[in-house]
This record gives sequence, C-alpha cells and structure tokens, in this order.
Amino acid sequence: MIQVLLDNDLRGRLELLDGTLINSRWADLDLFSFITFEEVGLKEDAKDREVWRRAQELGLILCTGNRNQDDDTSLEQTLQDENTPFSLPVITVGYPQRLPNPAYREQCIDRLAEIIFDLENYLGSARQYIP
Repeated sequence: MIQVLLDNDLRGRLELLDGTLINSRWADLDLFSFITFEEVGLKEDAKDREVWRRAQELGLILCTGNRNQDDDTSLEQTLQDENTPFSLPVITVGYPQRLPNPAYREQCIDRLAEIIFDLENYLGSARQYIP
C-alpha cells in the first residue's frame, strides 16, 4: 500500500478524501491511504523542499494544491533541481477549492488510484495533475 502525504494545501480535506476513498471502487484493493505531516515528523511550516525530500525518502506520494515557484525552496524549483528518473511523482489537485464537491473528489480519487496502480510509468515525471 502506498501512503499519500497531504500537504498544507490539502490537510483540511483529509476527512473528505478519506471518506471518498473508503466509498470508492478502489477501497477493496488497498492501493493507498492518506497521511499528514505530523505522521511523518514534518512541521506544519516545513519548506516545500524539505517536504519533497521527506516524501521521497519515505516512499510517499506527495499530494498538493501548490503550483508556485516563489523562491529557491518552492516545490516547482525543487522538482527542477532534484527530480530524477526514479523519483515518485507529485500529485497536484488542479482545483483544490472544488474538493468539497463530491463528484470532483471522486474524479480525483479515481485519477490518483489510476496513477498509483500504474506507478512505475510515472516515476521521474515530476508532477501529475488530477483529476
């Protein structure tokens, strides 16, 4: 089972995402589960570079709503600097503000499950957008 690390952009949606996953067609396969910063020893204010490195180190899929390149520690800059052909992809929710919508959440869960099911084909791709 793969663990999906929800970053600060999405941690407030953990219960919604968990509930949607549990009620999805993927639930019986135990492909993935969601975890938080606290569970992997990251502080809430951890820099994107530290978060990405920790996710890679622990074999976690990082899931975010973050697309910025504000500084040298931004997620986008980190991907440009450190991504390798063997790096796990970052999953970016295209419209995180739409996650309260059940249909949108279901689409996100379906797409995330498809990526995880076929993960070896996404290694090194840096970022995948869902849904």
